[in-house]
Amino acid sequence: MKKIISYCALFVLLFLSNANAFAQCAMCKASVESDLNSGGSIGTKLNTGILYLMAIPYIILIGGAYFFFKKPIDEKLKALKEKHFPTKQAS
Repeated sequence: MKKIISYCALFVLLFLSNANAFAQCAMCKASVESDLNSGGSIGTKLNTGILYLMAIPYIILIGGAYFFFKKPIDEKLKALKEKHFPTKQAS
């Protein structure tokens, strides 16, 4: 029961703590729009930066999952291979 209360409290704190993040979006949008209207290219660079920052956690997560699950998957594949294609034993 304590775990559920802890998780709920953590969720509420995280949900309430992102209020400041929304304030920045309007300023960035206005800055990029004014730059694009004056012929600048900061918008494309900003989008590239956002995509770069978004991709890094996914790459780390996929790499970690690969190394975490690699051994169990290899063992299961080896067991299946031995089950369906047993090695010939010398008689």
